[in-house]
Amino acid sequence: MRTSKQSVEIFLAQKTIAIVGVSRNERKFGTAAYKELKSKGYKVYPVNPNMSEVNGEKCYPNLHELPEKPGGVFISVKADETEKVVKEAAGLKINNIWMQQGSESFEAIEYCKKNNIDVVHNECILMFAEPLVFGHKAHRWIKGIFGRLPN
Repeated sequence: MRTSKQSVEIFLAQKTIAIVGVSRNERKFGTAAYKELKSKGYKVYPVNPNMSEVNGEKCYPNLHELPEKPGGVFISVKADETEKVVKEAAGLKINNIWMQQGSESFEAIEYCKKNNIDVVHNECILMFAEPLVFGHKAHRWIKGIFGRLPN
């Protein structure tokens, strides 16, 4: 099961994204993605039930509490928590999911496919969200050389 280029493009076309898995730890990927996507002009909502704010902004305990329905949900949590997040998104009729590498589970991916949810998995969002920083640009180039980019 590979992610399609179209799924990547559809997800990144969303201008409002919920980031599930932000953390107090600045080095955790959910927080890095939150900051980077925000700096690229996306409207992002941080989601973590154990935090009330991140970088001085309100952090939401779940997707139901967001002030608006996001176009997509980026997931950066433990794989065994991902299916629960996907089901919550499906209940809100959010049909674009990105499971960061390490967050995906077979069950969550299958749930997306069976419920017509466009899903990106086994890819790093920072390798595709433009403009790319040097490290992510180089990583994407290397994956391209080896034919490992979505097509």
